[in-house]
Amino acid sequence: MSILGIHTSISGSIRNAVLSAEELGCDCFQMFSRNPRGWCAPALADSEARAFVDERVRTKMCPVVIHDCYLVNLAAENEEIWKKSIQVFRDELARAVMLGADFVVFHPGNPRSLGREKGIERTVAGLEEAARGLRLNGVTILVENTAGMGSALGSDFAEVAEIVRLARQRNLRMGCCLDTQHAFAAGYDIGDKKGLEGTVRYLEKTVGLEDIKVIHTNDSKVPLGGRVDRHEQIGRGKIGREAFKRLVHHPGLRHLPFILETPIDEPGDDLRNLAVMRKLMDGPKVRGKRARRI
Repeated sequence: MSILGIHTSISGSIRNAVLSAEELGCDCFQMFSRNPRGWCAPALADSEARAFVDERVRTKMCPVVIHDCYLVNLAAENEEIWKKSIQVFRDELARAVMLGADFVVFHPGNPRSLGREKGIERTVAGLEEAARGLRLNGVTILVENTAGMGSALGSDFAEVAEIVRLARQRNLRMGCCLDTQHAFAAGYDIGDKKGLEGTVRYLEKTVGLEDIKVIHTNDSKVPLGGRVDRHEQIGRGKIGREAFKRLVHHPGLRHLPFILETPIDEPGDDLRNLAVMRKLMDGPKVRGKRARRI
């Protein structure tokens, strides 16, 4: 059974993320739990969290995914940035528990001159410190692969796998979030039939298919190996519509939640992208109305 969702807004109230996903006819959704572009955020009120959980239970949305703040860099060379990142990521984990979320997604970060090995060690140490003393109640942390810009970690699936492995040694619940645009930009040719098979084999060898929990489903504005994070609407980018059809029917991946992070350039683009994906999955038409702009 196909599972399809989209990243929704929390503007106005955090429960609006559930309501928008319902209006769009989603099975699941991703959201931010706070302002993604600032270090500080007001505390999440118990009443807001309860209202969110009530709507999630009513709509039976599953999974619910939280994407962390963009500023978080758990591999940071700068000590002040590293400590701020730990504090913010700890807040993300605490919010996820309050909201009954299933997953928290994060990018491994950029170690700059520290190098990849020390950067991975610093990322894992940051994860451990952020989770110290928290009862996560089943929340799983997902490492998202990256596009490979500059010295950022995670463009090689082997690095993602190493972070997962080392964090598990410190008793953290871990997995992987596979981003299609990032993988393509990093040089994995998922737009080609043989390229997809090769990519899946490498994923199986490194991360392990059983540890992929969510697929961020995005076409790419940049060509193969462009090493830049630039999402495009499904079928309008360099990966192409046929590639997504192969992806959603791949026996090793088709059971996973596919969550869109595609741009909304014009009103209705969210519904259009969901409809394209539903058609590729050979499922029913999108049952929702256009989402309210919240």
